[in-house]
Amino acid sequence: MVPLTFHVNFELLFRFIDLVFLILESISLIFTCLTCMEVSLILGWRIANWLWFRPRKIEKYLRAQGFSGNPYRLIHGDSKEMAAMIKQANSKPINLSDDIIPRALPFHHHIINKYGKNSFSWIGPTPRVYIMEPELIKEVLINNTTFKKPTPNPLAKFLICGFAGYEDEKWAKHRKMVDPAFYMEKLRHMIPAMHTSCIEMINKWEMLASEKITIEIDVQPYLEDLTCDVISRTAFGSSYAQGKMIFRLQKEQAELTRQVLQSVYIPGWRILPTKRNRRMKEINYQLCSFLKNIINGKLKAIKAGIDSAENDLLGILLKSNLEEIKKHGNNNLGMSIDEVIEECKAFYFAGQESTSNLLSWTMLLLSMHPSWQIRAREEIRQVFGNKVPDFDGLNRLKTVTMILYEVLRLYPPAIIFTRTINEETKLGEMTLPSGLQFLLPIILVHHDRQLWGEDVKEFKPERFSQGIAKATNNQLSFFPFSWGPRMCIGSNFSLMEAKIALVMILRRFSIELSPSYTHAPSFVVTLQPQKGVHIKLQKI
Repeated sequence: MVPLTFHVNFELLFRFIDLVFLILESISLIFTCLTCMEVSLILGWRIANWLWFRPRKIEKYLRAQGFSGNPYRLIHGDSKEMAAMIKQANSKPINLSDDIIPRALPFHHHIINKYGKNSFSWIGPTPRVYIMEPELIKEVLINNTTFKKPTPNPLAKFLICGFAGYEDEKWAKHRKMVDPAFYMEKLRHMIPAMHTSCIEMINKWEMLASEKITIEIDVQPYLEDLTCDVISRTAFGSSYAQGKMIFRLQKEQAELTRQVLQSVYIPGWRILPTKRNRRMKEINYQLCSFLKNIINGKLKAIKAGIDSAENDLLGILLKSNLEEIKKHGNNNLGMSIDEVIEECKAFYFAGQESTSNLLSWTMLLLSMHPSWQIRAREEIRQVFGNKVPDFDGLNRLKTVTMILYEVLRLYPPAIIFTRTINEETKLGEMTLPSGLQFLLPIILVHHDRQLWGEDVKEFKPERFSQGIAKATNNQLSFFPFSWGPRMCIGSNFSLMEAKIALVMILRRFSIELSPSYTHAPSFVVTLQPQKGVHIKLQKI
């Protein structure tokens, strides 16, 4: 019997195996290509939807609900037109008798004039609807769980964040810990520090006026130094000498932030090493390093039991934070050092910038209206005489309060708020789509003839002689510090500081507008005098 034998041709076998692997690689390559094509198609659709289809769909939706505005323009929307109008407006001053809105908010003023109050505009592919009816404004500001602050440009967070930029539970947690720093009994103890800072500024002016009856100065830089010194003392327990670096850096950061906010946000752009991006990151690093040293020093003092360490805003905040951690036995329920740094940046910028501008505009308007200057000075003499201002006396300054309210109506620090919705939402009779933004133009509402009367552009503090409710006919038409749950936590601090400064200034000087004054209100995060406030001071 002959055995069976098999002869294997190894060359043919290897060729067959190579062929199988080649087929498998080809199939894998085909699937990879298909996957890449699928990913590319999905990504391309999302980009096209973001930049074109969704804006066009929302525009059609808004027009059907009675809104008007410019047609959507690819990528930029209205951003280029807005930037050009701002540049043009800031290039030349205006007359004192002119309406300030075309200079402060030129583009928004243009849109409202062209399309009416029910209008919208575009910041890139994002539509923004103007809300100017008091009842609708009230609904937006009171429902802070529905109408949220838009996610800020990551670069804009370098200027100011803190709990003002948080939402929901994180906002509530931080607000709870920051609140104690602004209780009235805490503010009462900060009056001596404010008074000391005011005395130092007044002494500088008196030295300048020592050999003259009248001097002419730009009061704006002095008022900036004053409010910087006050916030340095009351927030950190230090003086302006230590705080001036923070002030200088945040002022530069504010201008860079303005430029960022006027441009279209492109995801990922912040990581590019552009000149502006690098500088904003450098400033933020320097600020954080400086503040971290202050915070660590304050923590050591608190833990060492030094009572004075808890007398300023930072000390109160840190103690509140430590108590919250101890109460729950969990560090995660308190603030991290980085979060405390963000709150400090907010203390410093908001506390300094808003009050210095309020005082600058008040000096301007009092120099233009000497009768109100005289009335305020007489009230100050009746309440205080030559005594140091105290908390109870400041609360009795009715005329001074009326003046400050009217200044805040005409020249509010923040002149526009923005909110957004993350789901389809009903507002009044309107149903609006997710992702829409709402613009609440404070200054346009404060200057609305239908709400305030034909004399709306005039400086008339008597509007507030019977309080805010009477002046506004119980409508939400006056909200310089916002309103509702997210109303500015530092509003009482700012008004108290402004009152002390006015008491000290009007007791020592009469003020008159200088012929060299140039009227140039400009919006750079807050509303400020672009060319300064040149005033004649005469010692009394």
